[in-house]
Amino acid sequence: MLQNIRIVMVQTTHPGNIGAAARAMKNMFLSRLTLVAPLHFPSEQASVRASGADEILANAQVVDALADAVADCRIVVGASARLRSVTWPQLTPREVAALAHSESESAPVALVFGRESSGLSNDELDLCTHLMHIPTDPQFSSLNVAMAIQVAAYELMLAAADAADAADSVDRGRPTCSPASTAQMEGFFVHLGQALEDIGFADGRRSEKLMRRLRRLFHRASPDADELNILRGILSAAQGRKSMRRV
Repeated sequence: MLQNIRIVMVQTTHPGNIGAAARAMKNMFLSRLTLVAPLHFPSEQASVRASGADEILANAQVVDALADAVADCRIVVGASARLRSVTWPQLTPREVAALAHSESESAPVALVFGRESSGLSNDELDLCTHLMHIPTDPQFSSLNVAMAIQVAAYELMLAAADAADAADSVDRGRPTCSPASTAQMEGFFVHLGQALEDIGFADGRRSEKLMRRLRRLFHRASPDADELNILRGILSAAQGRKSMRRV
């Protein structure tokens, strides 16, 4: 299912890293690359560093925002060297590979890599369902983005080559209904935020942290599209209206 797994690079500054990432992907049978607002692309330097992986660069999708890159995905894994204060599922590259291989049978899966200098923002991590942390020397923990992609791509290849073991290690009992996409989840979170304000539960000082915790909760629950519709119906009933406000 490697064709249903995409590598997403966010606001990459150095085009050589894009080329090196494309080379790493081709080495490990990956082909889908999405670039979010790259500083320089297309680039001759990217092509040189790709060392023959030109078709990956030629077919790369370029979008303006991370939300556009992952809108059709159910599983979105953000790579980060920093452990965040608000916890949600944190996986090693091997665990990510097993999860991605399993879930990519039913929907696209995205592995998201941030900026060279600062990684992913909190708002971008809010779009992720899981966090990937590559264990390294604590005194020198930051990996070059192309190196991090190489590590993840290698594990994805191993998982694909041993599909039976991967399926045994990740038994999620996937629902028969279609899983909710990232876009559907984001619509639900907007509706949830409005409902919390309407019923007087949201506190202006704490609402941002509260919503981050609720995001983690519902991502762990992994509702399908029908379940989200039920939840949104409950929210509308609590609001005393048939639908959410338009924003």
